[in-house]
Amino acid sequence: MTDLSTIYKICLVAITCFLHACSSSSSSCPELECWFVQEKVGRGGGLTPATTQEKSLLYIGTDTNGRGAASRQTPSDIHPDKVYFVTDPAATLCHRSLSRPRGSVKKPQCEISPFLHAPSSLRWVAPLTDSGLSPVYLQADWFSAALQGFNKQLVISSVMRAPTATKEPNVILSVTSKTVSVQARLGKPVLLDCGFWLDPSSPLSRSGFAVEWRYQFRGKGHLVLAYDGKTDRVADSQEEGAALDYEALHKKGNASLTLQEARVRHSGMYICTVYLPYLLAQVALELEIVEPPSLSIQPSPLPLAVPGQTLIVQCDASGFAPLSLELSWEFKGADGKSRPLGAGSVTGHRQALDGTYSQSTRLELDTSKVDLGTGGELTCVAVHPGGTRRASTPLSVIGFSSPSVEDSMAMVGVALVLYGLIKLVSWTCFSSDVAEKHEKKEN
Repeated sequence: MTDLSTIYKICLVAITCFLHACSSSSSSCPELECWFVQEKVGRGGGLTPATTQEKSLLYIGTDTNGRGAASRQTPSDIHPDKVYFVTDPAATLCHRSLSRPRGSVKKPQCEISPFLHAPSSLRWVAPLTDSGLSPVYLQADWFSAALQGFNKQLVISSVMRAPTATKEPNVILSVTSKTVSVQARLGKPVLLDCGFWLDPSSPLSRSGFAVEWRYQFRGKGHLVLAYDGKTDRVADSQEEGAALDYEALHKKGNASLTLQEARVRHSGMYICTVYLPYLLAQVALELEIVEPPSLSIQPSPLPLAVPGQTLIVQCDASGFAPLSLELSWEFKGADGKSRPLGAGSVTGHRQALDGTYSQSTRLELDTSKVDLGTGGELTCVAVHPGGTRRASTPLSVIGFSSPSVEDSMAMVGVALVLYGLIKLVSWTCFSSDVAEKHEKKEN
């Protein structure tokens, strides 16, 4: 019985430790050092309003019971008024990429600022506030937070509500993306990740939501896709080939955008915005279409070369994007060793109708200045963000001035044969003359 009692006690302790570990893991959210950014008072009138930045600290918890647990001493360089106890039931702000690695001086990027709620006039958002009555629920302090994890693993935009004059905001809306920077091949499907979470206890979540995807590049932009989740309608200006998974959108908050076939014109910034009545949060993603070049060498095969001759060879690179490209030449001899021949004469970029680029390099190879031996392989090398590409063609040299040992032995053999033939002809002619003279004497 004593043994059973001991085993029972050990199991009880183990269970207690396990439950304690689980409860502590729920409160293992990071302490986030942020910049509190807001406009300066009385400094309007400019195109860009003047702002102030102050250090702030966010203690994150997944429930209201965890707020008091953050009883640590506030750093001396942070004002107590800029310390916030944030409740995030979805634990979005507890992502591992927001925790500073041990021994690292780098920190995740974080900004928090006051948020001004307002109804939207966009036709796919307007139905969310068609009542025209501003709810009492909006009478509070509202904040927005923008965060980016280490190595661009995650980007988050959150809208938080705090009862007036308190420092305890609750996350009401969070929009996230795990594809902050995306590279895609030409003609392949592209997935741009975007997800959102709504606080189900908030009265704003009962009025529906709207999702908008917008494209921006070099100051210009257009609407890619917009969806009104309240009336289940898609905006008429939807771009061809862009799609959402509407079932996953309603069930899981998956607002990811799919581009069925990537084109060069798709490269740029994409903004995923999720709307609630009077609220919005958005994340930005960068998409780059990267297609390596196709190479061809002209003429191919190369004609036979002789010492002193200048060969003119051209390498054409086509169908690549973006336009960053480095072209060069290499020669690989019969001994297997490669040596660079330079870039040659490189032309400017030419753009095709599909947006891809082409470029050429022209090499003038003077065989009197470059020791090519018996020949080898001439290679065009293209270094591109999509990868390094090579195109090769054989190069043969005849009549070179420095014969090899095998060629020398062959020449000696030919000389001996010729010498033997000459001796044979001479001996034959001599014998014929002697016989003729002897015949004349007899006559």
